[in-house]
Amino acid sequence: MSTPSGSGGAVRLRVRERRGSSRSSPRPLRGASSTPWLYLAPALVVLGGLLVYPVYQLGLISFLEYTQAQVSGGEPTTFQGFGNYAELFGDAQFWRVLVATVVFAAACVVSTLAVGCALAVLLTRVRAVPRLVLMLAALGAWATPAVTGSTVWLLLFDPDFGPVNRVLGLGDHSWTYGRYSAFALVLLEVVWCSFPFVMVTVYAGIRAVPGEVLEAAALDGASQWRIWRSVLAPMLRPILVVVTIQSVIWDFKVFTQIYVMTNGGGIAGQNLVLNVYAYQKAFASSQYSLGSAIGVVMLLILLAVTLVYLRLLRRQGEEL
Repeated sequence: MSTPSGSGGAVRLRVRERRGSSRSSPRPLRGASSTPWLYLAPALVVLGGLLVYPVYQLGLISFLEYTQAQVSGGEPTTFQGFGNYAELFGDAQFWRVLVATVVFAAACVVSTLAVGCALAVLLTRVRAVPRLVLMLAALGAWATPAVTGSTVWLLLFDPDFGPVNRVLGLGDHSWTYGRYSAFALVLLEVVWCSFPFVMVTVYAGIRAVPGEVLEAAALDGASQWRIWRSVLAPMLRPILVVVTIQSVIWDFKVFTQIYVMTNGGGIAGQNLVLNVYAYQKAFASSQYSLGSAIGVVMLLILLAVTLVYLRLLRRQGEEL
């Protein structure tokens, strides 16, 4: 059947109108893509002032000869290039402190994650009142300033008046005299003030897991450890990535606990970590350029660890 000419003209007219409307439809403005950056601009300016500029100054001073003589204006500041780094890497004490820092930070991270994850699972197993008490106690430990917490732990383990030695029957044993016992004491304090962050974060992630998944695993006869390793841990991996990286950063740059509990690094510097070592170089010895070089090395190590960890997760197909 042939189409009437009138209806055919109407069809062609509608087609032309659609084409014209499609051609005349407004295109996205070029400036629209910059709108998010305008909203982020205030925060970026603040971060630039609080982070970028100090890091720039840290790196600049690490390439200069900058001691008390230059600070007071008695001698001119000279460019040393990588001379400060060469002096630093040639110092045997720096390598001993670096190894001690890495081992100590790794022990703190593993212990903090273990305690925090275990207590997060415990929170899902207890009733409301014990859960509230545990949460308040953990948040109290988290809110305690590092100086106050370190002082309290020193009093608890005091060789003369501390209750720990009396309960354990250790007499006047000094926990801060030996190198390993002092590190162990600081580790306990670091874990005590750090595990609440892991506990609260992981607990929130567990509560977001559908209950049917956990019930199915329990009905299949899986133990609590099996449920955590095969069900919860894979589902909570993005959260565990965040708490792990945060713990690495916090524990690698520990300063207050070591400085307070070991009186500035222990006997003959046996409990030094990089942050305290940088403080001694910069302020105790007035070698500000060497202290800045240690700070740059710490920054590069933390960036490298974070990037390697994230890259390994990306290779496993994790979305972060």
